Amino acid sequence: MTTKDGPDVILVGIDGSPTSLRAGAYAAGLARRQQARLAVVYVVPAHPVVAGLAPGSLAALEGSEEEAVAEVRAMVDAGVRYHGMEVDFRVGHGDPYTKICRIADEIQADAVVVGSSTQLGHRFVGSLALKLVRAGRWPVTVVP
Repeated sequence: MTTKDGPDVILVGIDGSPTSLRAGAYAAGLARRQQARLAVVYVVPAHPVVAGLAPGSLAALEGSEEEAVAEVRAMVDAGVRYHGMEVDFRVGHGDPYTKICRIADEIQADAVVVGSSTQLGHRFVGSLALKLVRAGRWPVTVVP
C-alpha cells in the first residue's frame, strides 16, 4: 500500500513573466514528483475604464489579450509535451487575486505556486504572492 503525503492538486498562476514561468516549471516538477494534478491559471487583467473611451481601443485590447492567452497556452503546451503530463489550463478575467482564489477553491487546491513580483510598487501596496500568503487558505510557494 502506497500512501501519499504531498498535495493532490497544485494550482500555479502564470502571467508570462520570467518569475511566473519559473513558478510554472517548479509546479510542474512538484506535480510530477507528487503525482498530483496541476492546474495552470492565466488571468487577463481587467480593462482600464478609459480604454472604452477611444474608438476601437477595446477591440485592439481584446485582440492583444487573445494573443497573450495563445502565447501562454503555447508555452504551457510545450512544457506539458516535454514532461509528458496533463494540466488543467484555465483563463480568468479580472483581478488576479480574486480569480486565483476562486479557482483554487473551485478545484480544491492543496497548494498554490506563484512567481515573485518584479514591480517596484508592490513593495508598498502588496503583491499577488503576499495577498495569497495572507489569505492563509493554502500553502503558497513563491518562486523568485
